[in-house]
Amino acid sequence: MGKVTGFLEFERNDRDYLPVEERIRNYKEFVLPPPEKEIREQAARCMNCGVPYCHGTNTITGAPTGCPVNNQIPDWNDLVYSGNWEEAARNLHSTNNFPEVTGRVCPAPCEASCTLNIDDNPVTIKSIEEEIADRAIRNGWVKPERYAAKTGKKVAVVGSGPAGMACAQQLARAGHDVHLYEKHAKPGGLMRYGIPDFKMEKGIIDVRVEQMTGEGVTFHTGVHVGVDLPIEKLVSDYDAVALTGGAEKARDLPIPGRELKGVHYAMDFLPQQNRRVSGEALGNVEPILATGKKVVVIGGGDTGSDCIGTSIRQGAVSVTNFEIMPQPPEHENKPLTWPLWPLKLRTSSSHEEGVTRDFAVLTTKFTGENGQVKKLHCARADAKFQPIPGTEFEIEADLVLLAMGFVHPVHEGMIKSLGIELDPRGNVKADQIAYRTTLSKVFAAGDMRRGQSLVVWAIREGRQCAHAIDKFLMGTTSLPR
Repeated sequence: MGKVTGFLEFERNDRDYLPVEERIRNYKEFVLPPPEKEIREQAARCMNCGVPYCHGTNTITGAPTGCPVNNQIPDWNDLVYSGNWEEAARNLHSTNNFPEVTGRVCPAPCEASCTLNIDDNPVTIKSIEEEIADRAIRNGWVKPERYAAKTGKKVAVVGSGPAGMACAQQLARAGHDVHLYEKHAKPGGLMRYGIPDFKMEKGIIDVRVEQMTGEGVTFHTGVHVGVDLPIEKLVSDYDAVALTGGAEKARDLPIPGRELKGVHYAMDFLPQQNRRVSGEALGNVEPILATGKKVVVIGGGDTGSDCIGTSIRQGAVSVTNFEIMPQPPEHENKPLTWPLWPLKLRTSSSHEEGVTRDFAVLTTKFTGENGQVKKLHCARADAKFQPIPGTEFEIEADLVLLAMGFVHPVHEGMIKSLGIELDPRGNVKADQIAYRTTLSKVFAAGDMRRGQSLVVWAIREGRQCAHAIDKFLMGTTSLPR
């Protein structure tokens, strides 16, 4: 512990943003990193707790109370305070394959679990993590790592999101011949096509692709397994197959008027803008743009927030955000919730850019003119998410974006062809130890196994799945869990 009294001497001071009127003019990141002196002072606030809940474990469920990948947060905070950035980067990468991603988009359950959060004043863990990762990239510390002697085993990983990339990287470092299959033109999954560039520019994914290529991972892009390439061929040609394709079946809103033009899934809208920014062709799809339109986003989570920020940058006339759940409290009850993740009102940078938010709203039907949506018919929702009589209202809209989450992986194609067992929620059935499906050499990890979740959970599952596959292939493994 570098600064015993650091938490008493320094107040929490997190990174700032560019002004709204400036940042909404483009799709670039707008976080203003603090100077080094300030970051080191913030790291000095870490108390090096006897029980570090920031990467601890719930004694009842066994699940992490803070960081799912078990980042050794007090250790690299101390290294940052001491100015030993390269060793901090080495420590951080020992548990997290892509800290520059989590440092940008993770909601930071570690900060919710920080002991100083009892006083609503946690260490700025997320900002420190991003600075460590960005310094590692800028200084050339992110380069192909030495891998073990080649084992002669071949592994196919299907899906290049955070779970697939983490799994592939770990297996390559164990000496296996790893082939990563991605249906889109570029690797990255939702990191590339779902998260807007103003939250995470895509060059950092390219850095990791280059690193992984140097470590022996072979990328096969534009290959839709189960459509272009039979999954049975991968199962027969490889010693193991990992399914890490995510949970892409979006939750629909089957109400009258759903068929009207202008009602779209969020994940039909967001990837288009990411492709425009990167110069990638949209293909033969209908362009979805918010320019000059009244936009309503249904769903109050991260995806809904991303739709808000993107709509504002595209030049929407107005943006309204509906959430079916009641508005949560602005502040949690610390004695009741800490160190667990609390339910409270969360306001993102996109919310601050100009949106009308409303809670406990149920949309009952869409109406339009000439086949184009023009109006939402809504009502207040009760505790059972049913409309309350007498609370009906209407709102005009030219574009409706459904951002209500995802129910399970897409079953058509690969999963149905394999005939593997699913869990009651429709996810691929596999436990958290062996990660093996009902087919002996087929494994599953990430949202495809777990259901819709966070990037940091996907990285954790990818790493643990690699551990399980290496053990399955070799009888033993030195890969960390």
